[in-house]
Amino acid sequence: MNLGIVGQAAGLFAVTNIDDILILALFFAQGAGRRGVAVRIVAGQYLGFLALVAVAVAAGFGATFLPGALIPYLGLLPLALGVKAAWQAWRNRRDGDDGDPDGEPPGGPRALEVAAVTFANGGDNIGVYVPVFATAGPGGTGGYVAVFLVLVGVWCAAGRLFATRPLVARALSRWGHVLLPVVLIGLGLLILVEGGAFGL
Repeated sequence: MNLGIVGQAAGLFAVTNIDDILILALFFAQGAGRRGVAVRIVAGQYLGFLALVAVAVAAGFGATFLPGALIPYLGLLPLALGVKAAWQAWRNRRDGDDGDPDGEPPGGPRALEVAAVTFANGGDNIGVYVPVFATAGPGGTGGYVAVFLVLVGVWCAAGRLFATRPLVARALSRWGHVLLPVVLIGLGLLILVEGGAFGL
């Protein structure tokens, strides 16, 4: 693999995914101390990113599975998940419930929730990746995708590291249940408004 492609891919990934580190940190903080949550977050991040890359690669080579007019409506995914997280935080606070009731799955985000947020947040990335993949050809595209997949792991590690720094961990432990819904709802609204969904 050519070092030029590695550098370009790394730069492209960093620029288009910088906001994911904050979202990942919030997810890791939400699942702190719960077994298996880190694996679900990493799996969800990879699943969502693979879906993004698959759509971008297909579009780069002429297939259009996701019409451009649909991309702004991806904002409904994080918006719905943010409303759900806000409802759960409000319900737990009202009930004074700090743990999970018996019979419910372990707390923290599920892999498909993380994947949905990753895909929705990266909807605009598709527009950036498509022309790059179209001009890179199959070999170059393979190089970009390989670098991207390595960097998804680096991003997950950075999000977890960020969430476990003592000062940040204390803040996220205290305010994470408020921040996660706010960030997800804000992200959803931003995607909807910037994309012109519903004539906004």
